[in-house]
Amino acid sequence: MKKLINAPRAVVREMLEGLPDLHPGLALLESENVIVRTGLPSAEHRPVALLSGGGSGHEPAHAGYVGNGMLTAAVAGEVFTSPSVDAVLAGIRAASGPAGAILIVKNYTGDRLNFGLAAELARTDGIPVEVVIVADDVALAGTVANDRRRGIAGTVLVHKIAGAAAAGGRSLAEVAQLARAAAADVGTMGVALGACTVPAAGRPGFELGPDEIELGLGIHGEAGVERAPMMPADALVERLLSSILSDRQLVAGDRVALLVNGLGGTPPMELAIVARHAMAVSRAHGLSVERAWAGTFMSALEMPGVSLSLLRVDDERLALLDAATTAPAWPGPGKVATRAVVAVPSVPQASRRTDGRPADLRLPEALVAVATALEAAEGQLTDLDSRAGDGDLGASMVRAAEALRTLATQPWSDPAPLLAAAADALRRAIGGSSGPFYATGLLRAARRLPSLPTPLDWAQAFEDGVAAIGALGGAQPGDRTMIDALAPAARAVSRQVSDGAPLGDILKAAALAAETGAAATAGMAPRLGRASYLGQRALGIPDAGAAAVVIWLRALADRFA
Repeated sequence: MKKLINAPRAVVREMLEGLPDLHPGLALLESENVIVRTGLPSAEHRPVALLSGGGSGHEPAHAGYVGNGMLTAAVAGEVFTSPSVDAVLAGIRAASGPAGAILIVKNYTGDRLNFGLAAELARTDGIPVEVVIVADDVALAGTVANDRRRGIAGTVLVHKIAGAAAAGGRSLAEVAQLARAAAADVGTMGVALGACTVPAAGRPGFELGPDEIELGLGIHGEAGVERAPMMPADALVERLLSSILSDRQLVAGDRVALLVNGLGGTPPMELAIVARHAMAVSRAHGLSVERAWAGTFMSALEMPGVSLSLLRVDDERLALLDAATTAPAWPGPGKVATRAVVAVPSVPQASRRTDGRPADLRLPEALVAVATALEAAEGQLTDLDSRAGDGDLGASMVRAAEALRTLATQPWSDPAPLLAAAADALRRAIGGSSGPFYATGLLRAARRLPSLPTPLDWAQAFEDGVAAIGALGGAQPGDRTMIDALAPAARAVSRQVSDGAPLGDILKAAALAAETGAAATAGMAPRLGRASYLGQRALGIPDAGAAAVVIWLRALADRFA
């Protein structure tokens, strides 16, 4: 287990100690694991207090939602363990006054018991207390009774609605009624791509195969209600939303708020992909998506996965969702709009410049040969780049191959416009540094070539292209880059052309020189690019960019041998 902790038993308290240091509006009770809002008015002037909580490990829930307009206090238990009755009671006493308190409780046995008993004890002290249970997990439909379902991420929306109502001065009964109605109208379902590790356990809560997922899981590291094969994000979204729409009986014309919740290990990139399709599917069913949020709202430690929540809304609920809050984890209004798409200005396409000449079949043949070789080498290039780079070169070269194949379907009689078109296609197709490098080299070479190039023209164009790549990246031979393959290949071409060698011999010499240069990079200390961050650790691994040069030069040599 690798976690940024000191000791499993100290995790919760040390986490809670960090929160007031980061957020001046929060305070920590001295003897209990309770975060409470600072600056509360005197007890007799306090509005209805709103408290929630449960086991830790769900951050930013629940302490992240403490602030004016949301929770007054949050009670934290040990990781995935209900807080004690004493802790809940201390939170009620610290946060509430004569107006009373509402406890928003996720529907787990331990939480119900401990929050429920604390509420009873507070009532004995003369504090009016209402308990609102959230059971929004639609995955358990047909498995348990509705009132025994789990409370999961939809609870955050209940916090926001009830908190805004309390901040607006509504009575205990009114706030409780609004919270219960929201809890009844929100449905949530999640999927996990992997397990999480509880610090005290030191190992994952369950195991998944490389192509398996858990559908319908809770937020405590437990398995879901169904194990299924991995599927694309859009298919998962449709599966989750189908269950929510059916269970909550949402129909065309309903207005909803959407919450896309990461379970702790899901990057914003993936959450945005999920949100995009969740909104599209909801609208395709005739729903009006009035508000939407994507982020990590209620996690299960570092679990990779996502849950979707839909809440039926009206004008009153929207006003409460939009109301201001100082809670540090609430992301803001969540207002949505039709996706804005702006057309890219058109650019003139490269001319094929024929001058009446028939198409030169060697040009598309060269493109196809290079494309085929790059596709076959994807695994090799990915492996090399992963060992001393970011691992994307194999995929980039496959995209380059696709672009070259498209060009090969067109008739070309003049190589200069073809090189210019290839430069344009590759800069669009290849991400990272390879795209600009190849595009720059090809553009420079294209400018050198006349309409009917001689072998000497080709040799000079090759040298010009290599020089342009070196100037763009600041690389020289010996820096452990693609230049270490390109520069010797260009010199070999010039020598062979000067000797009057045929095309096949010229290309063979170029490929051999590039291969020797690429192999030498394994013994070079990297000075440029991501490999330079590894320093001496990169030694023994040939440069992936140089290896790619060898691959396409070999392909040309084999094709025109």
